Amino acid sequence: MKEKIHPIYHKALVSCACGATFESGSVKKQLRVELCSKCHPFFTGKQKFAESGGRVDRFKKKYGLTEQ
Repeated sequence: MKEKIHPIYHKALVSCACGATFESGSVKKQLRVELCSKCHPFFTGKQKFAESGGRVDRFKKKYGLTEQ
């Protein structure tokens, strides 16, 4: 392996937008993320559902179609 071409690997402090912090490894000393395992809907089970309807429902509403 060639010398002096590899980045230095640090212990990184990862901070989430929700306020949680944990330690990981990276070439950067500090990382900021938007979602972590403490606030992600998959891990918390608190998923927000948007009541926007699907494409078919919007099409039927737009053209006034009804199911028979």
